[in-house]
Amino acid sequence: MYEFEFYNPVRVVFGVGKVACAGVEAAKLGSKALIVSYEDHAFISELLDRIRDLIRAEGVETVDFFAVRDNPEVAMVADGVELAGRESCDCVLAVGGGSVMDAAKAIAAGVCYDGDLWNMVYHRHDGSGADDIKPPDKALPMLMIPTLPATGSEMNMCSVLSNAELKEKSYIWAECIFPKTAIIDPELTVSLPPLLTACAAADTISHVLEIYINSQPDTPLQHYFQEGVMRTVMENVTKALGDPADLEARANLQWASTCAINGWSYPGDGWTPMHQVGHQLTARHGVNHGASLSIIMPAWMETFKDRRPEQYLRFATRVMDVDSEGKSRQEIIDEGVSMFRGFLESIGAPTRLGAVDVTENDLDEIINGVERVSFGADGQLACNPPVTREDLLNVLRKAL
Repeated sequence: MYEFEFYNPVRVVFGVGKVACAGVEAAKLGSKALIVSYEDHAFISELLDRIRDLIRAEGVETVDFFAVRDNPEVAMVADGVELAGRESCDCVLAVGGGSVMDAAKAIAAGVCYDGDLWNMVYHRHDGSGADDIKPPDKALPMLMIPTLPATGSEMNMCSVLSNAELKEKSYIWAECIFPKTAIIDPELTVSLPPLLTACAAADTISHVLEIYINSQPDTPLQHYFQEGVMRTVMENVTKALGDPADLEARANLQWASTCAINGWSYPGDGWTPMHQVGHQLTARHGVNHGASLSIIMPAWMETFKDRRPEQYLRFATRVMDVDSEGKSRQEIIDEGVSMFRGFLESIGAPTRLGAVDVTENDLDEIINGVERVSFGADGQLACNPPVTREDLLNVLRKAL
């Protein structure tokens, strides 16, 4: 085990129908709530109306900020900050998936922030421009109501933002953006279309797979936990796709996505190099976040499976249930990676860059973006072992 500190103050209200608690929980946070949701919110308009009524019934005023698009941009966050300040909102409520929750967190922090909002974002891993980067240290209290089991933003201290002008995407990491409360109601996810359900599952898996294959060894409890999350998602996403109204499967997916990235699976330190590549696919090509990871994960594993063979062997046997009888270690590892790609394809998640209109001509630009934003002062991407520019080129070529 490794030395670490752990802190997570989020109160979770979990269960089918628990959205009915929205008014009571909002009233604990303030007297005027900024409700953050999608610009195109017709698909959850009835839910938003219901939540607004529940909140108002508890004597809390509401202000709507329905402006979030996929991969929220800092310019949109600035609009939310202006509205919340002008209306004297004293709490923020998010209704939606990861993009909505990330935007809500950034707005809640931005209301209390002095300076360029992009400086809240940790957008240079090599330390350059460090004087400009200043994480927020306070934020309005937040209530999260997730409608997509993917990012786990409802129970962590991270918000991911994009900058359209710079074509960059990175994150805020600060204790002040832990939500106060998360209402996790699996019933809110039953209307998700199959592609979003599949991409959400890939996103959840990535949050533990990254740590499992790229971070510290000798952390047995965390490895068992990571394996459990991956197996839970794989078993239940298939059920949910077969029967979208299967509330037990939806509940398992929802809780798995929350637990995957609330800190429990991190063994004191955790690197997410695949996410750094995925962020560039999003920032430059508009690729859905979960889809970017379903494309990168199998290509990454095919590239690096020989660097940490014991961990890939464990993945093959414990997660993918590869039958090892009569097979060499290499054959077992290869089969495990192949089966994982097959699983992603079986649920309808993309596994090739061509599926999102990215070609070989785009690869240098993508790697340049990863290098500028995410490489450390040593000229490499943080990983165990570290990853070079040439390594990333090999990954992307395998993803073509």
